[in-house]
Amino acid sequence: MSADQQSSTPQSGDPARRAATGDEPHSTAVLPTQPVRRRDARDAAKRIFREVNTPYGVHPALIPGIGVDDTGRKFSTNWWVFVITAAFTVGFITWGLLDTEGMGRFATSALGAVSTNFGWLFSLLTLVVFVFMLVVSLSARGRIPLGADGEKPEFSGISWITMLFAAGMGIGLLFYGPYEPLVYFLDPPTGFHIDAGTREAMLSAMAQTMFHWGPFAWSYYALVGGAIAYVAYRRARSPLISSIFDPIFSERTKGPIGAVIDMLAIIVTLFGTAVSLGIGALQIARGIEIVGGIGPVGNGVIVGIIAVLTCGFIISAVSGVKRGIRILSNINMLMVTVLAVFVFVVGPALFLLNFIPTAGVAFLSDLGTMLQRSSAEGADTAEFMKTWTTYYWAWWVSWTPFVGMFIAKISRGRTIRQFTLVVMIVPSLVCLIWFGVFGGTAMRMQESGQNVAGAGDAQDILFNVLGQLPFSTVTAVVAMIAVVIFFVTSADSASIVMGQMSQRGNPTPARWVTITWGIALAAIATTLLLAGGKDALTALQSLVTVSALPFAIIVIGIMFAWWKELSTDPLILRARFAKVAIAQGVRRGIEEHGDDFVFESSPTAPDEGAGAWLDSTARELTEWYEEAKTGAIDVILQQVDDAAAAEGTAAAALAEAAADDAAAVEAEGARRSDDDPRHPQHPDA
Repeated sequence: MSADQQSSTPQSGDPARRAATGDEPHSTAVLPTQPVRRRDARDAAKRIFREVNTPYGVHPALIPGIGVDDTGRKFSTNWWVFVITAAFTVGFITWGLLDTEGMGRFATSALGAVSTNFGWLFSLLTLVVFVFMLVVSLSARGRIPLGADGEKPEFSGISWITMLFAAGMGIGLLFYGPYEPLVYFLDPPTGFHIDAGTREAMLSAMAQTMFHWGPFAWSYYALVGGAIAYVAYRRARSPLISSIFDPIFSERTKGPIGAVIDMLAIIVTLFGTAVSLGIGALQIARGIEIVGGIGPVGNGVIVGIIAVLTCGFIISAVSGVKRGIRILSNINMLMVTVLAVFVFVVGPALFLLNFIPTAGVAFLSDLGTMLQRSSAEGADTAEFMKTWTTYYWAWWVSWTPFVGMFIAKISRGRTIRQFTLVVMIVPSLVCLIWFGVFGGTAMRMQESGQNVAGAGDAQDILFNVLGQLPFSTVTAVVAMIAVVIFFVTSADSASIVMGQMSQRGNPTPARWVTITWGIALAAIATTLLLAGGKDALTALQSLVTVSALPFAIIVIGIMFAWWKELSTDPLILRARFAKVAIAQGVRRGIEEHGDDFVFESSPTAPDEGAGAWLDSTARELTEWYEEAKTGAIDVILQQVDDAAAAEGTAAAALAEAAADDAAAVEAEGARRSDDDPRHPQHPDA
């Protein structure tokens, strides 16, 4: 072979080996690195995308919207969020187990400090959120869809409302259903100038209960759920609390600022859900005492109940039988519905038929009294606010990430107006009926001398009411089973939501992440119950109020960020274009043609047309859409890189195998030459 031929032959073999032996060619092509190549490909894709959309590029008023699942986005674990939040949780649990009494004292003092100094904040925030959602839904922004233009809802109207009904039910309604109205009936809240135990006290008790569980509570969920649905299904961002803040912090939401927001969301979800699980454990333990006819059970039994139910949740999470869990949830909803119908039918049915509608009117008539109540009215009012109203507002704040992400997922394709009004009204009506049946029955029994209040704890009231009705043992068992299922499904759902927040909005988080948060939920519920001692419910209430305070600031930020982004929505931009164009067209038509003219579009001088008020070339108006539509290029390039790497690995394996075969043949030839004297290479040849 000639020298020229040798120099033109491609080099083969390992590059490192060629470099070490001096065989590396002097002239080599420098290939771009993967990040550079991806950036170039993405920029090229954006340029082509802008050129092929309209003669003027992507116009912000013509963007149809796009969902995050249409972008090909890949989700990964946010290790900063997961590790820091998990470390905080472990530290809290360790503190509670090593110094139970100290944690109990801290919870009590912290609750007093937060209620005294920030109770006004929770009350004001609740009113502001309620008014904000009414303004958003009833204004032009209410026509904006939670999805792309023309996108149809995933679920039918009946199925959607049924799932909202399911979201409105849970351990809390079983626990507080007969208990809370009965407390107000026997001791009317301040501001109601009525005597305890009267019919007027019944109506004021229901009004106060609905104040805590009605539209004001659900306006929190409408705010967070609507904002998450909007950014995920219309703006193509990850379904995270931090994603809502993109209009304020821009790309910084993908850095430390966003991580802090998501960490706070996980922590507040942990404590808020742990309260429900702790209440459920107390309710189940009391049911075991009543049904089993045994004496009071201790903390060991309660901890055992939580442990067993946690194992049930872990099994469901590991098995991945989500369809079975959904079926179980539907069965549970049927059970509690049958239980409510049973109490209504065999209880004071005629009284309830008159009482429930009147209670709804009483809520509206007493609304002013309840809204103006504050700690400034005296020590009794301050204590009531700390124990009830402030606690409830904090509880709802802590549940907003969990419930908000759930109702966002099932509400895609609805308009903001439809979403907000239904979310705020339908579950509130469910609560009115539920509290009317159970609370009304409890108050009617107490009025008639049956003394269902007794001298027991809060978890006794439900079983005391059922004990006054036929088939009390059966209904008590049904109630216990319902609480057990609510416990398991709530832990499962909350853990999935926290897993999503740990993995950048992944709709199907890894099982190990889900299990981790499920165990953390159970551990925190156990820690709070142990810290509370005999007054376990107070410990549960204390920590949820304290943990919700930082997230209340996040809720305020959500309103600012969402309003700002809704103001630049393509539908709002088109509406303003139409308003300006019509105003200009009518004036010009009358001036030029009198009464006889029609509209048509025609070009105008710059800054004189319908869009003179808008800088349509502003990158912040269209860049998010270009990113969403071309973001899949990263996924494609990653797949190409993975395939090339796999192909290179396979080629290297084949080359290594060929080298081994060649070595084996050479060794066999050498052996034969040594053994065969006739072989040309034999020493004796």
